[in-house]
Amino acid sequence: MIKYKTIFENKKFLVINKPAGLLVHGADHIKELTLIDQLLKKYPSLKKVGEDPVRPGIMHRLDKQVSGLMVIAKTQPAFEHLKQQFHERKTIKLYTALVHGKIDKDEAEINFPIQRSSKGHKMAALPLTTKGKPTEAGRQAITEFEIIKRFINYTLLKVKIKTGRTHQIRVHLTAYGHPLVGDDLYGTRKTKEKNKKINLGRIFLVATELSFLDLDNKKHTYKIDLPRNLKNFLKQLK
Repeated sequence: MIKYKTIFENKKFLVINKPAGLLVHGADHIKELTLIDQLLKKYPSLKKVGEDPVRPGIMHRLDKQVSGLMVIAKTQPAFEHLKQQFHERKTIKLYTALVHGKIDKDEAEINFPIQRSSKGHKMAALPLTTKGKPTEAGRQAITEFEIIKRFINYTLLKVKIKTGRTHQIRVHLTAYGHPLVGDDLYGTRKTKEKNKKINLGRIFLVATELSFLDLDNKKHTYKIDLPRNLKNFLKQLK
C-alpha cells in the first residue's frame, strides 16, 4: 500500500506529503485504495468536513502520478477559512518540475485559457486570440515559472500557479512547447519515446512548497525536498 507522510498536524488541519501513485479520491469506477480512504480510517470525523462527501476535507488536489504537499482541513471552520484563501488566491503553491528541452527565457508567465478537451479525459490550452479577438472560451489560467537549472536536453523549473485548473501545469508547459518529463498524457510522440527510455514511473512534478494562514491568521509555510528517485535522476543529467 502506498502511504502518505504527515508533515504537520494540529486540531484544525493536516499537512501531508502525497506520494506519486496514490489517488487523492475515488469515483464509482475506481476500486483502488485512495488517500481519502486512508485519511478516513485514521480521522473518521473528516466525513463531516467540506462540501463533497467524495472529497471530505480536501482543499486542492494533486494528480495520481504527481507528489507533494497538500493541506487537509479537519474542521468545517478550517475548511471555510482555507477555501476563502484558495478562492482569493492568497495561498502560495510552488512546484519543482523537470521538462523536456532547453528553455531560453529565465522566467515567464503562461496564460493560455484552459478547457476540457473534446477527447474527454484531457484538458486543452486555447490560443489567447481567435481571429484577432481575445478568446472567450475556456477558463482563465495563469502559470509562472523561473529556471532553477538548465541541462543539455532538459530544464528544471520552479513553478507557481495563480489559478488551480485541472492539469494546469501539465497543459500549460506542453502548450509552451516543453512537456513534463514522464507525462505521456500531454506529451508529444517524441517526448513519449523519451519517457519510455527514462522509465521514471511517474511525472516529474512535485509540490515542494505550500503557504497559507490558519484561523488566527498566522502564516504557515512548509517545504519538502524532491523524492530520492527524482534527485538521483537529476544527478545523471549533464
